[in-house]
Amino acid sequence: MMAGENKKGAVGTCESCEFYDYDEEWDEYVCSISLDEDEMIDFLGRNTNRCPYYRYYDEYKSVQKQN
Repeated sequence: MMAGENKKGAVGTCESCEFYDYDEEWDEYVCSISLDEDEMIDFLGRNTNRCPYYRYYDEYKSVQKQN
């Protein structure tokens, strides 16, 4: 998604998604997934409240990989 656009109605909540990041330029949290033009049209045209790109972020799993 483009900076400044949030995913609403994700499978979980956006706050627990791997792609939900703080953007210092916009001074807000945004969905940082990068979609090409065709994917964006498909995503925005959906009549569902489930985000197909939602991925649960588990910070403990990241720490385990570092050890």
